[in-house]
Amino acid sequence: MKGIILAGGTGTRLKPLTTIINKHLLPVGPYPMIYWPIIKLKEAGITEILLVINGADQEMFETLLGDGRNLGVNLSFAHQKGPNGIADGIGSGRNFVGKKKFIVILGDNLFEDSLVSYIESFRLQEKGAKVLLKQVDDPQRYGIAELDTEKKIITSIEEKPIHPKSNLCAVGIYMYDSSVFEYIDSTVPSGRGELEITDVNNMYIKNDQLSYDFLNGWWIDAGTHKSLYTANSFYYCNNREGNNE
Repeated sequence: MKGIILAGGTGTRLKPLTTIINKHLLPVGPYPMIYWPIIKLKEAGITEILLVINGADQEMFETLLGDGRNLGVNLSFAHQKGPNGIADGIGSGRNFVGKKKFIVILGDNLFEDSLVSYIESFRLQEKGAKVLLKQVDDPQRYGIAELDTEKKIITSIEEKPIHPKSNLCAVGIYMYDSSVFEYIDSTVPSGRGELEITDVNNMYIKNDQLSYDFLNGWWIDAGTHKSLYTANSFYYCNNREGNNE
């Protein structure tokens, strides 16, 4: 399998920090934020990784990461033309992925769990996609999954619901087969002008092809000042790589 990390976007919630630097290059623990999803993929045996970034930021990423060899991976870059949504960013990896299964991580999603067991489960899945879920206290901020616990399936995912049907957030870790690109091609922009990954995942649900697992450890969407602070606290207090001085 290959990996895609989405690291575009303008980071408006983290201004003024992101006025001069991409948010994924901000420090989390002893490393820039972007190191952590790379480390997680490498630990799971995925070393062919595509970073989807804004073209204007490529020099900064290349200066920091090069071709990835210092981190034990092989990095490639693709450009997302604008803030057109997660599904649009994934579409940038069409040629990189080819016909194989792959995993996508949002670059500002930081988490404790190893990905090994989730990836191995998805490898055994004949076709379709898998999302990882986590209980949250503020479900209005996320894509929220409704489950049929008897059948152990997701019946729907609603993006930023006013009246959430659960508190189970679909975190920014997705696994897909290559049919995802056909679904992306048939997706239309939402009211905010983006290709929503929730719409793509609901297409998999319609075809009974979306499985799920639960994250057990902590998870943070480090896209705000408060959550960035919390992420640093977790890495320094709870993560062995974060205890370096």
